[in-house]
Amino acid sequence: MKAVSSNDVARILVVGGGYVGMYTALRLQRKLKQELRQGTAEIIVVDPEPYMTYQPFLPEAAAGSISPRHVVVPLRRVLPQCKVVVGEVTALDHTERKATITTLAAEETGTGAIEVAYDELVLAPGSVSRTLPVPGLADVGIGFKTVEEAIGLRNHVLEQLDIASSTRDPAVRDAALTFVFVGGGYAGVEALAELEDMARYAVRYYHNIQPEDMKWILVEATDRILPEVGPDMGRYAVRELRGRNIDVRLETRLESCEKRVAVLSDGSRFPTRTLVWTAGVKPHPILAATGLPLNGRGRLKCTASLQVDGVEHAWSAGDAAAVPDLTAEPPDKPDEPRTVCAPNAQHALRQAKVLAENVAAAVRGGPIVDYEHKYAGSVASLGLHKGVAHVYGRKLRGYPAWFMHRAYHLGRVPTFNRKARVLAEWTLAGLFKREIVSLGSLENPRAEFELAAGTGRHNEAS
Repeated sequence: MKAVSSNDVARILVVGGGYVGMYTALRLQRKLKQELRQGTAEIIVVDPEPYMTYQPFLPEAAAGSISPRHVVVPLRRVLPQCKVVVGEVTALDHTERKATITTLAAEETGTGAIEVAYDELVLAPGSVSRTLPVPGLADVGIGFKTVEEAIGLRNHVLEQLDIASSTRDPAVRDAALTFVFVGGGYAGVEALAELEDMARYAVRYYHNIQPEDMKWILVEATDRILPEVGPDMGRYAVRELRGRNIDVRLETRLESCEKRVAVLSDGSRFPTRTLVWTAGVKPHPILAATGLPLNGRGRLKCTASLQVDGVEHAWSAGDAAAVPDLTAEPPDKPDEPRTVCAPNAQHALRQAKVLAENVAAAVRGGPIVDYEHKYAGSVASLGLHKGVAHVYGRKLRGYPAWFMHRAYHLGRVPTFNRKARVLAEWTLAGLFKREIVSLGSLENPRAEFELAAGTGRHNEAS
């Protein structure tokens, strides 16, 4: 391994380039502008991807309302004063303040990982999909956390319409037109609603498929969906979805999906070629390898100042951190743990600001402040011109909620460049028809060439 010493430079290592990682680094490069210019401070951002994905826009990207390039923010463009390393932290020794990073070059050359020394550590690796030992899930399940998964799912849904349109086998047709989504949170409901909207529009161009031929099924283990918007708006969302002939099954679990048959806990069986798993997330596995204190759910125990509890020079926020919610009611007993902030984007964005201020203060020797933010509410899209919202005690539904959803996230997506491009796409989408083209071949761009080279297809006459 190659060791990189921090010497006299205050080196800040940010693990993760998502919401918290990118926004923290962005504010740090502004707060420490003088130190970065003088070379007395250095910020290193490590992430497996060279971009940050704005996940609230994934459903609209899957529906074709937004280009996938505009859902992501290039880290090198927005963090010009930081060193961006495309790689993955595989080990951390906080006692020695060293991180082991596997980069793309290390994988290609086989020379091993690099070791980076640091002075301040910001852990923001985010979360990964939480799967359960459901038979067949690993073989047929489709996730919905990355832009690649969102675009892959769009291509897949449109491909199923092509399959159903071109077959005379009723079993194949029925399975192709059955779409099962597991998980009634934001990701599952918004993805299903947007894709159902898109597919309903697309089938008008198929001579032998009607909207009522499709089966869209939402499976949720609890007694309600979208708990963040409150019980009233959750019930409205169920009525709205069922009014569109979407089968919403509450207090139901997926028991098996072997051989492309979704078996539910209520005894129902649905042959399907599409099973989307959005049933929750869990902390990134790297947290368990750090040796830092974790709570019962695998998140880092943090103080209200976003410092890892009892550990100096280690900070965290967002999905990875269990941060006390100072606005919540204190526990009845002094020895009971305080309520922690929900791992959502609203807290993550605000925590990143406080986190950057505190890390900069630690480098400069300034005061450390606590994070405190009262949850404002939530908005959710249920397809084009449809939505629900519960913000500051006010409940909205339909077009006003959908408009608020778009306005809120347009204001939150990073950089003026992305805001302008997204707004332009929305404007053009209102003037022209939807795009219904599937570009599934993009997922394997060499397939045609490999076929020609390996089988002699398209051979020229010799």
